[in-house]
Amino acid sequence: MDQDRAIQAEYLKALAHPTRIRIMELLEREGHCVTNIGEKLELKQSNISQHLGILRSRGILSLRREGGLSIYCIKDPRALEILRLVRGS
Repeated sequence: MDQDRAIQAEYLKALAHPTRIRIMELLEREGHCVTNIGEKLELKQSNISQHLGILRSRGILSLRREGGLSIYCIKDPRALEILRLVRGS
């Protein structure tokens, strides 16, 4: 049972960062590649990649290939619901 709580805590920690919240808000409507996310959020690609890796490792995001692009999308809609609850909307 404690292992379940540890997994839940890691999931919440993955969402508990301002940049990752911004990424989630951007991906809420449609998938984007790393370059596009970086441009929209005005952050370096290396920084964005690190945050995307955390969200993906927790099962929150998925990655699909389209031609030469890697497109990130929301995999777990519960994450969006959590963010909506926190925003109060």
